[in-house]
Amino acid sequence: MTVQALREGRVETLEQLLDAHGREIQSVAYLILRDRALAEDVTIETLLTAFERGGSIRDDDALRAWLLRVATNKALTVRRSSGRVVDLSYAPETSTRGDLAGEAADRVALLGAVASLPIQMRAAVVLRYYADLPVEGVAAALGKSPNTIKAQLQVALDRLRHSLADPVSLTTETRHA
Repeated sequence: MTVQALREGRVETLEQLLDAHGREIQSVAYLILRDRALAEDVTIETLLTAFERGGSIRDDDALRAWLLRVATNKALTVRRSSGRVVDLSYAPETSTRGDLAGEAADRVALLGAVASLPIQMRAAVVLRYYADLPVEGVAAALGKSPNTIKAQLQVALDRLRHSLADPVSLTTETRHA
């Protein structure tokens, strides 16, 4: 239905795309860019690109992966052009945390560790483990071979395990990510 509406150029399709995929597109963009405003811009640009070029998609089932690929490419382009670094100096102290605070600290630590990954590797991790795309989908989104993506994911997971296992380096890396 949505792909057919894109082919027909119906304006209400933008709202349908936003409702169905906007949150996930924005989340993927945010995890790559670490900037909410830029992620919102990427979301809007992705939806406009879908409206302009989405009619070329043949199958409704391919729409989600195509949107995520467009969003990822736009986020990577923005990241390359801006080179911004986000300071995570607000990381909570671990000595006085309760269960909820512990979960929040763990989340901040994980986000900091992911943010420290090289941008292409970070995009692969976000698409594979956040957007839950299969390796082949990540490869298509990033224009790489599945074997390259598998290697990037393995290195990324090793780096994440290493940085999360060492609380001293994690605190330092998180604060300077």
